[in-house]
Amino acid sequence: MRKIRLVAVSLIFAVASAISIFAQTQQNQSFKIGLINTRAFDDAKTGIAKYAAAMTGVDAGFKKEFDDLNALVVRLQTLEKELKDLEKQLTATNPVPTNKTQLQTSYAAKMEEIDKIGRDYKFKQEDVRVRYQRRRQEVMGPILRDIGKAMQEFAKQKGYSMLLDGAKLAESGLLLGLDEKIDLTKDFIIFYNARPATATVIQPVK
Repeated sequence: MRKIRLVAVSLIFAVASAISIFAQTQQNQSFKIGLINTRAFDDAKTGIAKYAAAMTGVDAGFKKEFDDLNALVVRLQTLEKELKDLEKQLTATNPVPTNKTQLQTSYAAKMEEIDKIGRDYKFKQEDVRVRYQRRRQEVMGPILRDIGKAMQEFAKQKGYSMLLDGAKLAESGLLLGLDEKIDLTKDFIIFYNARPATATVIQPVK
């Protein structure tokens, strides 16, 4: 309950801040606000080239792990189907199965295998999740900091007093309408991609 109240209070303050900002905008025409949709950064064709390439690299580095997890899912689905087929045979009444003992043995073996693979999947999934997030932070952290720096430069150069993340506003339900004129996503991506390449320190895989 406390967490829910805290979230509600945060949203109230966010709404109040937004109202205050736009009220100031009406009074002071020099106060300019722009929105940037950060979700557009990872688009391989229209996004930030460095960002998209880094994300692709991180994903490629975990391809084998992802493939192994998918293979376990496929195996579980196959076993579950085979288990249902065995259930139908065991409960059949016309004709009654003559190899019921054999069917029961197969059923128990498949149940045991499903349980084992299920536990194995959960363990591997958590291990991959932790390592993937750590590697993503190692690779993307420096790039995100560079993007943040570029946003400051962009805002100053273009005369914007404030830049807001349109994606996060939309997720929170605070973005109810948008004048396309203040959507600077495309302009910022072009601005960033045109900047001289900066060295980003990426830690080696551990």
